Amino acid sequence: MADYPIIADVSSHIVKMLRSKMCPEPIPSPNNIEVSTPAEQDVDYILGLYLYDIREEGEIAAPSLVGTGKTRLRRPPRPYSLYYMIFLNGSSQMGLKGGDVQKIIGRAAQIINDGNFVNPRDLQPWLEEPEPPIIFSPAKLSLEDKVRVWSAINKPYQVSLFYKASPVLLSSEIVVEPPRVTEATFNISARGTVRKEE
Repeated sequence: MADYPIIADVSSHIVKMLRSKMCPEPIPSPNNIEVSTPAEQDVDYILGLYLYDIREEGEIAAPSLVGTGKTRLRRPPRPYSLYYMIFLNGSSQMGLKGGDVQKIIGRAAQIINDGNFVNPRDLQPWLEEPEPPIIFSPAKLSLEDKVRVWSAINKPYQVSLFYKASPVLLSSEIVVEPPRVTEATFNISARGTVRKEE
């Protein structure tokens, strides 16, 4: 089960994917693409990835405890959805024309659409059990919802991309030792065979 860095690992994966396919065109350098927030001032990048919301999606269809080896049980992972905004850094747009901005946004959308999933084991190679792929899909937000995201960080709205990454399964650290058998009763049947009852 994926450990707690999985949220940061998903963000890093998206940035690496964008860096590998957007540079040197339409963005000159991989350093121009960062995990950031539009609220940061005087930062030197062009394209930012902003994690603006994390939502727990409730219980998954799993037993109350899952096996982790021969004798140990662990609480099942909790599923989360990560909500991202891909945006252009306002302070870096001084030299960009409207057409340049649209090319950057269009290329970012194309890359995410083409690479729209990642396997958790690619992010955390030590995982013992396979987990469902994390899917990147457009977050279905109205224009008003998008404006609210920008308003929450006191920035005027600008054209940006919104995506949802799910399911992101976050493991539990709680390990339960199963109870041991403390009593055993043996009955002898009429045919002389021994039957064990626990």
